[in-house]
Amino acid sequence: MEASPYGLEALWGQGDFVIKSVAVLLVAMSIASWYVILTKALQILRFQRAAHAAGHQFWDTTSLPEGIATLGTENPFAEVAQAGVSSMRHHAAHKGHLHDQLSVSDWVTLSLRQAIDEVSGKLQAGMAVLASVGSTAPFVGLFGTVWGIYHALVSIGTSGQASIDKVAGPVGEALIMTALGLAVAIPATFGYNALVRGNKTIIAKLNKFGFDLHALFVTGSRSSNNEPDQANGSGNGAKLVAVKGA
Repeated sequence: MEASPYGLEALWGQGDFVIKSVAVLLVAMSIASWYVILTKALQILRFQRAAHAAGHQFWDTTSLPEGIATLGTENPFAEVAQAGVSSMRHHAAHKGHLHDQLSVSDWVTLSLRQAIDEVSGKLQAGMAVLASVGSTAPFVGLFGTVWGIYHALVSIGTSGQASIDKVAGPVGEALIMTALGLAVAIPATFGYNALVRGNKTIIAKLNKFGFDLHALFVTGSRSSNNEPDQANGSGNGAKLVAVKGA
C-alpha cells in the first residue's frame, strides 16, 4: 500500500531540523503533562481517603497516639497531628523560654500552620508543569506552523509551481503542528483545573482538621461545631484527650 504523501509521516520525512525539534518538544510536553495528571490524580484520591479516615476513625479513638496510628504512614493528616503533638511537647519542655513570648495557642497554631503549608506544597508540586504546557503548547505548535508554511512557500516560489496540489500538501502538513499544539494544551488545561479543585478540597479539609486539633490541644476537646455529630453517635471523638506535654 502506497504511503500517503500528506500527514505526520510526510511532515516528519520532509521537515527540517526546526520542525522535527518542535514536534519532539510537543511530544515531550504531552508526556510530561499526562504524567503529572495521572500521578497527581492518584495523590488526590489517596489524600481523600486519608481525609475520610481523619474525619471519622481518628476521632473514634481515645488517645492521640492511637488516633495517629489509625491514620497510618504517608498520611498528611497524620503529619499534621504529629506536628501538633510535637509542638505541645516542645512548649511544655521550653515553656520557661516560650511562655513570655508565645502562648500555647499561638505556638500550636504556628506548628499546625507550618505542617499544613508543607502538605500544601506537596499538593502544588508539578502544577507549574501543567500551567506551562497549557499556556505555551499552542504557541509552540503555531511556531512550527509558521516555520513550515514559510519554507513551503519558499520551496513553491523556487520551483515556480503554484498549483493547488503543490500548495495544499506542504501547507496542510505545516498546519498539523497547530493541531498538535492544541492536542497537547487542551488536556493539560483541563487537568490543571481539575487538580486545582481537588487540591482546594484537600487543603480545606486539612484546615478543618487543624482547627479541631488546635481546639483539642488548647481546650481539651474538639471544636463545638462537631458536638452534634458526636451526640448522634458518630463516634467517641469527645473522649479523645490531648495530654499537654504528652
